[in-house]
This record gives sequence, C-alpha cells and structure tokens, in this order.
Amino acid sequence: MDAGGQTEPLHLKVTLEKVYVDGEVSQEQSYVSVASWEEFWAKYKNWAAVDVGKESVVLRKHVEDISPLLKANGYFGLNEEGVLAIFNGRPPYSQIIQSFFQIDVKKLESRKQVELQKGIPIRTRDRYVEVLESFKPYSACEENGQ
Repeated sequence: MDAGGQTEPLHLKVTLEKVYVDGEVSQEQSYVSVASWEEFWAKYKNWAAVDVGKESVVLRKHVEDISPLLKANGYFGLNEEGVLAIFNGRPPYSQIIQSFFQIDVKKLESRKQVELQKGIPIRTRDRYVEVLESFKPYSACEENGQ
C-alpha cells in the first residue's frame, strides 16, 4: 500500500497459450496492469493457469478448432513411409507438421491414392476430423491387432 492507503497496481507479463485440436500451440505475450488479482482472474476467467509468478503469468486455453497454420496451408498426404501426415503445403516435399498412422496403400482405391498424392486441403475442423476418420479403416496397424 502507498501512503494514501491504496494498493499498488499489479504489472504482469502475461503469456496466453492457445492449444488447438491439431496439437499446434500459439503463444501471445502482453503486459497487463490491474488493480488486484481478483480483477486479473475476472479478466481471464476462461483461461487455465499454467504458471503463476510474482511478475508473470502463463495461461492456457484449449481451442476446439484447427490452428490458423492448418487453415492457411495444411494438407493431408502420405509421407515416404506411407504414413498419413499433415504437411505445411502440398505433399510430399513440404514440411511435415504432424504424423498419424501407417496406411495400407494396397487397400486404398486409386482415387484416394491420387487425392493423398496431390494433398487434401484442410480448411476447417470438420474437414480435419472427416479426413482422419475416412482413412482410419485403411490403417495398416488394425489388421495386426495393434
């Protein structure tokens, strides 16, 4: 408290982490001044505390959507080993963002093979889930009981 009986405002470095359904994590940092911890927690009531220090706070929120990266440039395809993967750009030469499961390519219709070779664009969460589900029956692990 200062000489007038007022509490000094809190000056905090705040890191906001958004975790998307595709596993991507984005971070945004800012500096916030609030009169009290109560005011701070009211402002960030929809966020979960990950780390709280005297001058910094890390908060996390799970977002039920795909990341902006996937919306802009994500494509499903097969890597060199036949694993279903998401690429940052069209496969097969773009960087792999995430890998899922081995596909038994012999079971795939030729149309689906061509789609995966060209890359299947991901623009929405629904499309992300739909494509993943549509290729699960072709997983090479299922017939081995894994």
